[in-house]
Amino acid sequence: MSDGDVLVRVDDDVLRVTINRPEKRNPLSRSVLAAVGEAFRAHRDHDGLRLAVVTAAGTKSFAAGGDLREVEAIREVEASRQFSNESYAALDAVRHFPLPVVAALNGDALGGGAELAVACDMRLMAAHARIGFIQGRINISTSWGGGLDLARLVGHARALSLTTRSAVISGTEAVALGLAESVAGADDDFETFVAAFIAPMRRQAPRVLRGFKAVALAERLGLSHEERRAIELEHFVTSWVHEDHWDAAAKVLAPAQ
Repeated sequence: MSDGDVLVRVDDDVLRVTINRPEKRNPLSRSVLAAVGEAFRAHRDHDGLRLAVVTAAGTKSFAAGGDLREVEAIREVEASRQFSNESYAALDAVRHFPLPVVAALNGDALGGGAELAVACDMRLMAAHARIGFIQGRINISTSWGGGLDLARLVGHARALSLTTRSAVISGTEAVALGLAESVAGADDDFETFVAAFIAPMRRQAPRVLRGFKAVALAERLGLSHEERRAIELEHFVTSWVHEDHWDAAAKVLAPAQ
């Protein structure tokens, strides 16, 4: 499944979605956003998947933001509202994907690219990669849910500081703020670094990962305590009675040979 600008493949148990416009620093056109959303919607029920990784081609840019040349003609209130809503819906497919989603920032994530990054559950950053909510530099605010995601991740005061200053920060700074999970070393091969990070996830049972993601998503969405507990309970019961659990438990309980 691919339209050229977005490459989508299933690598055994990993859904890999790659923005493929490196010559233009991987801008997020409407068609690119639509393809990203469709990729996640199309693979929601793939039983063998354990996680998804979103990245981009090249080493300079994860995503440089919206494709300004394409959307230059959007000047009316209703048209701008429609553009925002359809882009938000695309990133919402990422947020609501029932398995963990890792953003592998191979390069800078700026503006709309930062919004895509924080729509994912976790962020890994190459040594040279930076992230910045720089929408204010062209006199607009966040639009695709990224401002809300940022505030949830780092708190409202830090989020306001980052957006109002159009700050572009390094991976080390992002980790310190809780905006990224880890940053690769200068001599690390980034693909190897990402593979090492996701390796423990790939050892978990898919249904268990769906349970962990469901609980995290319930918290992200601000559901009530009763709703969150119901979700946790349902996934626990499903995993507890499954033979995978009993096989694993038997191995733990078996006497040492």
